[in-house]
Amino acid sequence: MVLVGDSVGMVCLGYDTTQPVTMEEMLHHAKAVRRGAPSRFIVGDMPFGSYESGPLEALKNAYRFIKEAGVDAVKVEGGKNRVETVRKLVESGIAVMGHIGLTPQGISVLGGFRAQGRTAVKARSIIDDALALQAAGAFALVIECVPSIVAKAVTDAVKIPVIGIGAGPHTSGQVLVYHDLLGLQHHPHYEKHVPSFCKRYAMLGKEIHNALLQYRSEVLNGEFPTEEYSPYKMSKEEIEKFTALLNVDRQERENEAEVIGKKLRDADEYEVTKLY
Repeated sequence: MVLVGDSVGMVCLGYDTTQPVTMEEMLHHAKAVRRGAPSRFIVGDMPFGSYESGPLEALKNAYRFIKEAGVDAVKVEGGKNRVETVRKLVESGIAVMGHIGLTPQGISVLGGFRAQGRTAVKARSIIDDALALQAAGAFALVIECVPSIVAKAVTDAVKIPVIGIGAGPHTSGQVLVYHDLLGLQHHPHYEKHVPSFCKRYAMLGKEIHNALLQYRSEVLNGEFPTEEYSPYKMSKEEIEKFTALLNVDRQERENEAEVIGKKLRDADEYEVTKLY
């Protein structure tokens, strides 16, 4: 399963949060993922502002995901407050994945990217969210940035898969942003966005940065490209013809320059004569 997340805004588009991501940007990326993974189950992340105003607006945008990008399902953030929307989408033939715990699109009211469910009352509320979404027809849930005991309780409470991210080892499955796990960011602006729960399996961003520096240096120093990287050749006969053409062109340019120079000299002499 592949989730085309709105985190694309932070790891690819340079936004500080996921909130600026538009429906058009999500469709663009979802289409590319579908082309690259034609046989995979793909979930499109409904961006901020595409479903909050009500079920009908959500349905219109979810249809776009299905029809234009070819995704198999959509994901919406929220719990009990999204039940009506989830139910409408499911009844209209669209598979829906829920998203509970930390909901990044709602950081304005959450006060930032902060772990959720760290008190007994709030943890119990997350379980209620999960049960409500399941009852509304969600086929799976993402649970983000909660204590592992809370994620386990949610997983035990529902009959649908629970996919964890920063939620410990006791869920049905796991998801990470691949830019984070591959270490593709190599700039202070992006480093500050890498979550503390993310394990880095590589540091490709550093390798990419070093490769670009080496490329720049070799171009400036004339080390690249060499003849080894100039594979397109002409036959000896064509080289001779080409050289002859260049010689003709050069002679014609020299003749033209001489004619122009003579005209300029004549014009200067005329102006001097006219002046006196």
